[in-house]
Amino acid sequence: MLLYIPNTTGCDGSDFFMPWLMWMLGAFILGAILGWILKQLFGGSGNGDSIDYSVKIKNLETDLAACRREKANLVTAATAAAAIVATPKIDDSVKDDYTKIEGIGPKIKELLNNDGLWSFKQLSDASVERLQKVLDAAGPRYKVHNPKTWAKQALMAHEGEWDALKKWQDELDGGL
Repeated sequence: MLLYIPNTTGCDGSDFFMPWLMWMLGAFILGAILGWILKQLFGGSGNGDSIDYSVKIKNLETDLAACRREKANLVTAATAAAAIVATPKIDDSVKDDYTKIEGIGPKIKELLNNDGLWSFKQLSDASVERLQKVLDAAGPRYKVHNPKTWAKQALMAHEGEWDALKKWQDELDGGL
């Protein structure tokens, strides 16, 4: 059996295989060291591209749940604070009797009082849109009521024009 042995001898009789092998070995070692240094500087997981996001996702979900709880607590606190500020206790002697207005009964009077309207002056200054929003918020039973003339009637009551108000109310049908 014949083995092939390459001729590594140069024309001048020197052996160039060993210097070539040394250069290749040096380049490999230098590449390994450079790769290790770059990994240390820029990080990298030892298992290639498979990054485990499950821990990160779990932490973010926990943070999200905590934020939602805090938001719910803040909304509850804000609602409670708004309720305290928005509904000052007014004694009944300060409240005008809105049932004297055509189209306003005891329930609607209560709704208007809860919205901060207690006097004929306040009712006369209120817009039809605001009054309609109060009725709409109270439910479908109150949507049939039309507050179009309530402000004018309240103004007449505020100014003490009871006779003119009574005459006009006799012409009205359900506040219209």
